Formats: sequence, C-alpha cells, structure tokens
Amino acid sequence: MKKTFQNPSELKFAFFGTPALAVTVLGELENAGFVPSLIVTRPDAPVGRGKVLTSPPVALWAKERNISLLQPAKITDNFIAELRKQEWDVFVVAAYGKILPQALLDIPMHGTLNVHPSLLPHLRGPSPIRSAILNDERDVGVTIIALDAEMDHGPIVEQEFVDISHWPPHARELEDLLAHEGGRLLAGALLSWVRGEIAAQEQDHAQATYCKPIKKEDGLIDLSADPYQNLIKIRAFEGWPGTYTFFERHGQKIRVQIIDTLKRITSSSIQYAPKAKAICLIQTLCALVPRPLEAFATTAPVQEQQQRVRSPRPRCRMHWRQPGMHRQ
Repeated sequence: MKKTFQNPSELKFAFFGTPALAVTVLGELENAGFVPSLIVTRPDAPVGRGKVLTSPPVALWAKERNISLLQPAKITDNFIAELRKQEWDVFVVAAYGKILPQALLDIPMHGTLNVHPSLLPHLRGPSPIRSAILNDERDVGVTIIALDAEMDHGPIVEQEFVDISHWPPHARELEDLLAHEGGRLLAGALLSWVRGEIAAQEQDHAQATYCKPIKKEDGLIDLSADPYQNLIKIRAFEGWPGTYTFFERHGQKIRVQIIDTLKRITSSSIQYAPKAKAICLIQTLCALVPRPLEAFATTAPVQEQQQRVRSPRPRCRMHWRQPGMHRQ
C-alpha cells in the first residue's frame, strides 16, 4: 500500500551525524515525532589526555533509545549494499563529517536531505558557524538541501534567516541556536518533501563562498592587532581550537591561553591546554572601546586546575604572578 505520509510515524529514515550539533537536530526531530530507524555515525575515538575510547554524542543518543546504530570507519560498497537491503523513504544528514558518495545518497525513495548552518550558497564547507563569526558575516541562518555528490552544492529545499540580537556571538551559542532552528526547519519540511509538495530550487553557484577546516595554529592571537578583530577571533574559536599568544618572561617563552571573561568563569569552565604554561583571562569588553586591553594572567602551572580563578583587576594592563609570590 502506498504511503500517504500524513504523520511522522509513517516515515522510515536513517540519520547520519556525529557531534553535539547533530544531537540537537535529532532532539528537534524527536520533539516533532520523527524518530530514525537507523543512525549512522563515526567510530568511537580516543579523547583527552588519557586517550579514553569515547563514543560520539550521536552514538550515545542512539544507545539511550535503543535505535539501531552503525559506525563504519569508511563508506564502502559493502556498507552501501547493506543499506540497500531495506526500503528507505529518505536519509537525513547533519554534521556527519564526511562527504557521502552519490550511490548512497540515491538509495532512499526521496533522496537525502542535509541540514547546513549557513545561508547557502554562502559558506559552503566544514566550518560555516565559526567562519561566519570570524569573517564578521552577520547574515546567518540555516538551509535544508537535497544532497548531491559535491560539497554543499545541492538544491535548496528550505532556508531561514536567523536574527542574532547581539554580535559577535560566542561560537557555542550560535552553534546551539542554529542547530535548534535547523532541526525545527527540517521537521516542518520532511512530510511536505516526501509528499512531493516542495520543489527544490537550484543554488546560485556563481554566488558561492567557501570556508576551510580550522586548524589548531589558527588560534594564535596578535595582541597588537585590531582589538575588534581579536574579539571576533576569540569568540569564533571558543572551545576548539581556542586562542592563545606567547609572552617572554625571565627569558622563558610562555604560551598563554586566552578566553573571554564576559561569560561567567569557574575553574571547571576553563579549558587547560596540555602544553600551555599559563592561563590568560582576557576581558574582551575592552576590545569594543578604544582603550588598552584589560587582562589578568598567571604563570601558575596548569596542573593546578582546581585553583580559584579571580576576576581581573580594574586596570588596563597585564598582571603577572610567579608561583609562590603574592600580588602587591
């Protein structure tokens, strides 16, 4: 009997995704009644200094709900053949982490939909959220596309501009906001898409812009550079790769981590870089006005992770404290 797709429970789909952003999209789908029959994510990987084998967030979400889970190291012909053994209405992709081959995208009756956190064709690529902040591009939003074999190239199914009340936002906040909006937009479009009520529109490829993968060394900050550019860099690289600079102290080069202190700081919220020799807390509010950057830095070893973090003094200069010394 032909499906009419009058309610979410009729839709049989597989979900491809890996990080926390994809879990947020899954949560919005679940809230709307859409639950995947299968989840495909990346394999478990070593995490942290202890190299503890850890499941991706999407895998944990699937296990909590007893949803079938596959974690292929590669998308092989054998893997694609296994998927073809079942009939699928649609596949959904959100931050899976790899480009999927056309042979896989073509398996479902109604193709494969992707949630992309930018206003395509702008910011195609692997880092649209952080790149939007870094490039000071204030027109942000989410796009649902029908995937093809090229990166973020397929026709647009739905698109929505998202208003940001304050700029520049923190990367994690913008990521969470766009993931929720993208999940809701997808949930609202899924049934209409499989019923054939939406005609996808080709992207204007001549207007396409691209973003590149972010590397650890991209987080280096030049404190003599434009303060606003430093502010957006600190916000864009929040979490990973983080931002840092180098100081010379008593002939020793010290790597100093820089974080935004406009957010509430606790010892548990600071990310201690394994190679960092010190932590530098930058009050980036000063970057918004034409005056020197206000900061507090300590050369206390990073192993002292539970030490109390004090607020910056109200002076626009650096304060240094050697271990075992008291500040005057």
